[in-house]
Amino acid sequence: MSKKPEMSLLVPGPSGWELWKHVADGGFERAMEGGPMKIGELTQLPSGDLAMLFPVRAIQTLPFKAASTDPALFEDLAVMHAERLGIRPDPMAGQLSDHFVVREDEESTVLLHAVLKSPGEGELPSRTPKEFDLSARAYRADGDAVTAWKELGRWVFAIHLGGKLLYAQATSLGEAVPNAAFLREIHLALGQLSIQGLKVTPTSVHVWPPEGELGEAGALEDGLGVKAVVEARPDPVIPKPVSRLLPADVRAARRERQKRNQMTAGIAAVALLYLGAVGWFLFGLWQDVQLRDRLALEAGAVDEIAAEYQEQMAKWDELQSVVETEQGPLEIMRNVAAAIPANSGVRLEIADMGPDGVKLTAAAPQSAPLNAFSLGLKRTADLSWLEWVAEAPNKTAQGWKMTISGAPPRG
Repeated sequence: MSKKPEMSLLVPGPSGWELWKHVADGGFERAMEGGPMKIGELTQLPSGDLAMLFPVRAIQTLPFKAASTDPALFEDLAVMHAERLGIRPDPMAGQLSDHFVVREDEESTVLLHAVLKSPGEGELPSRTPKEFDLSARAYRADGDAVTAWKELGRWVFAIHLGGKLLYAQATSLGEAVPNAAFLREIHLALGQLSIQGLKVTPTSVHVWPPEGELGEAGALEDGLGVKAVVEARPDPVIPKPVSRLLPADVRAARRERQKRNQMTAGIAAVALLYLGAVGWFLFGLWQDVQLRDRLALEAGAVDEIAAEYQEQMAKWDELQSVVETEQGPLEIMRNVAAAIPANSGVRLEIADMGPDGVKLTAAAPQSAPLNAFSLGLKRTADLSWLEWVAEAPNKTAQGWKMTISGAPPRG
């Protein structure tokens, strides 16, 4: 009887990727920590089967209550729920979505629909794993709970309902301990779930800092109405049932498609030469025309697939402002307000936001505070992703005004 191959687990750790190896009791023990930030740069992968846990920042969790208890309908209901939110995975990049049952009621079912962002360069290991799942599903939590830990340099949190994952979110916070902004993100998530009829009242809060029991809970100490427990992050497990996530290597698909196009172009060139050489044979001419028409149809089909792929990728890029919380309207206005010099008399009259950036109109009794405000915007780290351009202050009957525009860099 052949021995079952040993399974190794690739886990996103606090400061880089970790490698966990299977042990005799069925669990896993850490074999390497502090690896690279991109899993594609991880070298010397162990032999045997691999399982990979996608980090929270690579996943969008979309919990909802389905008005059905029939498992045969769950897939369609989950896809419809995602499409209502404007989210549709890239159909050319493999199986990028899955759903999980969170709670079963008499006439309804609470489901978690997870959508994976199409992996980019270096976001998959050099050797294809056998299984994929979510890191947030790999850490157990009992009852209705909130868990927080650091993943690849950023704090993330998860909300559990009845011991099962209901929602997970990555933040831009990289500080040593959770702060007030991190706590606010959790409150917003709980409020949004409540609006959807998925009210969760945490009975326990677990903080898993990189330092383990020696770490601090920060703003989560009692910010959720429950005393936070600071402890070491639990050992990961492979969730049951394992997810159906199976991303394809998009770069390999592109290379294969390019190879087909080159082959089609070569055959077409040979066909044209053949037509010129034996054009006086009617039967041969008819055969070559048929070949040319078939090749043209195949080339058109390939072009149609490529156009659809580009369209889907453009739709995914439109979600950037949802994935990166620093680009949300509330976060932008909070940072803009923080850049106003204290006691300067500067006030915002107009704040216009759109896909092309931010346009602010500020007023003040004097022109100097307006220039200081403009300089403060350029020096604010959380607004550094915008390029700020300020017009010269304009004197009015009520004082001075200035228009300042911030736009993302081209490309």
